[in-house]
Amino acid sequence: MRGFKSWKWLLRKRHVLFDGVTRNFKMKPFMGFICTVMLFVVYKTTNYQYLQTELDSKLHPLYTSQEVDEAWRSLIRLPRGIIQSTSDLDLRPLWTTNKPKANDFSHRYLLAIPVGISQKDNVDNIVQKFLPVNFTIVLFHYDGKVDGWQNLEWSNQAIHIVGQNQTKWWFAKRFLHPAVVSVYDYIFLWDEDLGVEDFDPRRYLDIVKSQGFQISQPALDPNSTGIHHRITIRSRRKQFHRRVYDKRGKTKCSGDSEGPPCSGFVEGMAPVFSRSAWHCTWHLIQNDLVHGWGLDMKLGYCAQGDRTKNIGVVDSEYLVHQSIQTLGGPSAEKGLKTEELLKRHIVDVRAEIRRQSTVELKKFKARWEKAIEEDKNWVDPFKKRRERLPKKNQETLQSA
Repeated sequence: MRGFKSWKWLLRKRHVLFDGVTRNFKMKPFMGFICTVMLFVVYKTTNYQYLQTELDSKLHPLYTSQEVDEAWRSLIRLPRGIIQSTSDLDLRPLWTTNKPKANDFSHRYLLAIPVGISQKDNVDNIVQKFLPVNFTIVLFHYDGKVDGWQNLEWSNQAIHIVGQNQTKWWFAKRFLHPAVVSVYDYIFLWDEDLGVEDFDPRRYLDIVKSQGFQISQPALDPNSTGIHHRITIRSRRKQFHRRVYDKRGKTKCSGDSEGPPCSGFVEGMAPVFSRSAWHCTWHLIQNDLVHGWGLDMKLGYCAQGDRTKNIGVVDSEYLVHQSIQTLGGPSAEKGLKTEELLKRHIVDVRAEIRRQSTVELKKFKARWEKAIEEDKNWVDPFKKRRERLPKKNQETLQSA
């Protein structure tokens, strides 16, 4: 009897053992599934962090990831709701008034102009056109003569910035940072020698918005004295245009031409940028290359997409470019030879500025090529277009 119980106990124990093994065997696929899911989650999280780091480095090319991390860590002691990451160029009152002026913040625009006192009347004409359309006005005084502008009615509403003998691009790089001007829908970065008799900023903005132009400029009257590219000349039969057809001169512009200066191009005297386009353009401006030569040929990369569609010239609202050269002061007397200038210790300012501009153009081109060579992940968005073009057209675009 006792032996029978022993065998019964052994059989029960064996059954329990095999049942446990069976359950354990059934649990293994489930545990394997759980482990696989966990590994997948860890992989995706790690991969996301890596991609985010790569994205941050591309969006902030001037900063290393360590510097970005340090910048964010410096804000960690602030409550999140108090942080304001952007600014503007609006003047603020020192005290409140009984009847505060109602401001329309639905559309905000910025007009920035480098100015000298000799062009005061012309600048006044320009500003008078823009004030009724809710523009913030910024004057970059390259001659230092700010007091001479105080008698203009709108002068106290404008921002006055002084930098002796500095260029438009020098001012823009230092005072129009994207974080400062991000509240403005469009940034007009114009020269001072532009005639605006036939220009209306409100109608201009309506066209730019309707066509989706990220970068644009008003066309130039054919009678302007400073016309360098055929695409900027006004067409009397069009409201706007995106390209030009011209087989004259060194650069041949045909239907196959996909790049500047035949299409996707504006010149530097009166460019207009959307908020996103300016964010890109500001990073493209070289801090030390202040004349900006060569910059206009690369603006298409900041057009937020297809430059042949997102860049345009508005014909119905046009300007007269007077081509008055005032930066740097008066040039040397006409007719004097180089030897005579050296003997009298006279500097030909305009000749020196042109020489420096040419030097900077070469530096800019070299930096562009070096940047392409070093950035192995960069892909030229317009390269495929050029590869489809006939060989003659490719050579034309490269020379441009």
